[in-house]
Amino acid sequence: MSPPAERESSSAWDDALRALSLLTADPHGLGGLVLRAGAGPVRDRWLDLLRARFTGPIRRLPPGIGDDRLIGGLDLPATLRSGRPVAQSGLLAEADGGVVVVPMAERLDPGIVARLAHALDTGLVVLERDGLAARLPARFGLVLLDEGIEDETIAEALSDRLAFRLDLTGVSLRETDGHPVPDPDDAASREARASEAPMRRDAREGRMQRAEPPSDPDRDDPVTVLCTAATALGIASLRGPLLALRAARIAAGDNQPSEAELMEAARLVLAPRATRLPAADRHGEATAPDEKPETPPETVTQQTEAAEDKDSEAPPSPPTKALDEVVLDAARAAIPDDLLTRLLAGGPSLRRAEAGRKGSAAASSLKGRPVGNRPGDPRRGRLDLIATLRTAAPWQPLRRGTDEAQRVVVAAEDIRIRRYRQRSETTAIFCVDASGSAALERLAEAKGAVELLLAEAYVRRDRVALVAFRGTGAEVLLPPTRSLVRAKRALAGLPGGGGTPLAAGLDAAASLGLAVRRAGGTPVIVLLTDGRANVARSGLGGRALAGEEALGAGRALRHHGLRTLVIDTGSRPDGARALAEAAQARYCPLPMADAGSVRAAVRAATA
Repeated sequence: MSPPAERESSSAWDDALRALSLLTADPHGLGGLVLRAGAGPVRDRWLDLLRARFTGPIRRLPPGIGDDRLIGGLDLPATLRSGRPVAQSGLLAEADGGVVVVPMAERLDPGIVARLAHALDTGLVVLERDGLAARLPARFGLVLLDEGIEDETIAEALSDRLAFRLDLTGVSLRETDGHPVPDPDDAASREARASEAPMRRDAREGRMQRAEPPSDPDRDDPVTVLCTAATALGIASLRGPLLALRAARIAAGDNQPSEAELMEAARLVLAPRATRLPAADRHGEATAPDEKPETPPETVTQQTEAAEDKDSEAPPSPPTKALDEVVLDAARAAIPDDLLTRLLAGGPSLRRAEAGRKGSAAASSLKGRPVGNRPGDPRRGRLDLIATLRTAAPWQPLRRGTDEAQRVVVAAEDIRIRRYRQRSETTAIFCVDASGSAALERLAEAKGAVELLLAEAYVRRDRVALVAFRGTGAEVLLPPTRSLVRAKRALAGLPGGGGTPLAAGLDAAASLGLAVRRAGGTPVIVLLTDGRANVARSGLGGRALAGEEALGAGRALRHHGLRTLVIDTGSRPDGARALAEAAQARYCPLPMADAGSVRAAVRAATA
């Protein structure tokens, strides 16, 4: 590892320790943190430091936890023993005053995300189930362990409520040695940060100049300073500056946050949330080098005398910066390198929260992932015995007779059957324009994209199909399949040339997509064309009629609700935009498309 990379990873570990110190001081006030790191000794060492430093309860939220364990419910064994409803607290209530560690947080169910967010906002767990009604205190902080790959991330509704976002993916175990955990209440630590803060080195801007306190008291207000920095960084949520203010006040103890605490809060809280780079000059435009202001003749002599006097004087002191500028510079210096690259390129700053299979969810009565229970007939589903007993338990004192002390009376309305949710597989239907002189180039990209997607089909359980149109009609060359050998065989014999029967190709893709949907799958149509149809459904030439029929076929795709991605492969832009608008499809102009770009566009469309 190069020395700059070592310094960056060492700084990341120092920031992780500092965030740990602040979090243990007020877990619920700061909400918690997102720790992005794979399972390994570095993450384990950070968690060990958390357990060693924090004295409150620490609970681990297991994947797939149910509501009865998460928020509480009826204690079924105790209820059956005592003959009266007995409530049990859930994991969130048990963690009151402590921390909840959530592994694989990027895969949390939306229902669990909603319950965690509600508990963070209110500090309470509302229990209204199984005949019980209670409000239990649940003031805790979250430690979300992000183990996702590149296209996975934690739900923004949850991460926005947490103060810190740490990334330890580039930190080695050797770099974690000899770094004590700082104490936010230690006066010596605050003095050291105050003495070092004005001399922090900015890797992109050069050395920062020592800032003197401005004379305007309004600009010294911590709320104003942090809100100004958040606005400059493009942070729309008010939780960012509020959490930064809370972190600065914890670091300052009982005192007013100083410049050092505000800079630290901006680095740790605001910088990872940045969505744009702040402007370099925020107080006006500088005069261009070749533009000199006009000087009145009577002042020329005075300026000459002043210049002669300045030759014997000391060089002028560097210009001072206001407190909000210093804090903003600190946040800018802490923006992650990959985020900075994306911001400079104008691209998106957040990864998508979708991963794995992209098919839509379908209800199932016998197979899939359990998602709860419902009243029903056990002859038409699987009996949920525990849920049935839980429903019947509160009514036992009313149903039992004098000679039925040990018997559980279950009524028909108590019976619960399991509910399952099954993900349907996604089928990407490539509808390729195989006409004209450039057909071979477009077919090459389509072939490469199909082969790349097939390589992922074994993991994602997706399928691909190929429809080609040329001459006077369209043909399904490859039915939905995951077979790589069969796909290559069909692609190798695909010819090109002739007219462009665009409407016929869309009709064939729509028919195939509807067949996939009827079979329980999720179709996604990927159309590669320049949008210039010249053959009608009847096989006769004519651009006007062929174009009108193509737009009608696009509107049919919209009517059937088929997701469509239109990839414009023409040399002139916007050739297929009208067709995309008619089908309400995602439009992607790729005049220089290759297999990798087509594959990336397909994955974005199926997200």
